[in-house]
Amino acid sequence: MTAIQFLGATGTVTGSKYLIEHGSRRIMVDCGLFQGYKQLRLKNWAPLPCDPASLDCVILTHAHIDHSGYLPLLAKNGFSGKVYCAEATRELCEILLPDSGHLHEEEAAYANYRGFSKHVPALPLYTQEDAERCLGLFSPVEFGRDVALGEDLTLRLLPSGHILGSAFVALNTARTSILFSGDLGRPHDFVMPPPTPIDEVDYLVVESTYGNRRHDPADALSTLAAIINRTVDRGGVVLIPTFAVGRAQTLMYCIYLMKAMKTIPDCPVYLNSPMAVDATRIFNRHPAEHRLTPAQCQSLSRVAHVVNSVEESKRLNRLHGPMIILAASGMATGGRVTHHLKAFAPDPRNTILFAGFQAGGTRGASLVQGAQVVKIHGEYIPVRAEVHMLENLSAHADADEIVGWLTQFKRPPHSTFITHGEPDAADALRRRIQEELHWRCVIPEYLQREALGPR
Repeated sequence: MTAIQFLGATGTVTGSKYLIEHGSRRIMVDCGLFQGYKQLRLKNWAPLPCDPASLDCVILTHAHIDHSGYLPLLAKNGFSGKVYCAEATRELCEILLPDSGHLHEEEAAYANYRGFSKHVPALPLYTQEDAERCLGLFSPVEFGRDVALGEDLTLRLLPSGHILGSAFVALNTARTSILFSGDLGRPHDFVMPPPTPIDEVDYLVVESTYGNRRHDPADALSTLAAIINRTVDRGGVVLIPTFAVGRAQTLMYCIYLMKAMKTIPDCPVYLNSPMAVDATRIFNRHPAEHRLTPAQCQSLSRVAHVVNSVEESKRLNRLHGPMIILAASGMATGGRVTHHLKAFAPDPRNTILFAGFQAGGTRGASLVQGAQVVKIHGEYIPVRAEVHMLENLSAHADADEIVGWLTQFKRPPHSTFITHGEPDAADALRRRIQEELHWRCVIPEYLQREALGPR
């Protein structure tokens, strides 16, 4: 018998984890951290609903922390199998996971130093050493190649167009098949190629991050240029909380294009994310997986001054505009951008610009929703800066683009499981799929288990 259990990404866009049981095989697809609301983040500290040591392998759709960030803890708690993923995903995890461990340690140390944690002492969820140790389990897989997982179960990865290395995970047995979308890319992204068309599958797990929305159809470069020019004119700083993998490279490419076209002034640009620099180098090593030429890759790499040291990062907070700062993290949940927010959010000359989805409960979501005060490191920081959300640079397919990808199926799945979305988004996508495609849809609940019957 084959079954799936939903261990995350139910009612939320984070914590992606799916348990597949097939005969005696136990496989986890994605292994992400919960982010956002405290009740979700507490699940990261709770025992996993299955024994990590009982898992035969883990398969990653891509490297983002909400899909990979639980791996160090999984390995620390007994998992010793292989981690299958695309080569670029492995390379990105080599920088993302140790950085995640370092941030957990840094935040615990800062909480202990400032005394704002309820726990004495505050401890990290896992350490940089834990993350580095789990990297030895990775086993890269070529796109389109079948990998035998035992008991007639095979794995195939197909490009999903979301970020470098992102993949659809297709699992096939003699009796049934299931495909996980991970995060679904867009058909006309600046940088990434469109998602691979799928002919048929018995069961589908599809994300719904933007299941209730359409991205702004306005030209992204024009919108971005207007925001930058408005801020520059008043002598302000454009602070962009940036996902180091994917959004940082797209934003740098857009800034390069705008400067080349002279639609924005040649003001200083700072990339305050050494991790994003490393990710860009990996980007350059995989030219077949994105749209950019080697010359364009070099141009985006040169558009920003790289901030390497903590001292230089602190020095930025004492500078005045106009300037553009791209700093991790993309939802303003931690990292260097939080210190920049403390410095720049109170000044109305400045702009805080978001360019990716903001999960509920994160600082980014609060700011986008109009919060006048945000809590950072135990302090309440007034927000007087202009706050803007640039949705047309998202790396996620919107509702129309998700449905457009689904219409390419030549045969409808037996069941489509809608996950990785806030409740409104997941239900809106369910209604569209049922009404427009007449497919059977399920919005699973946390820990729900479903048998996957034969064809």
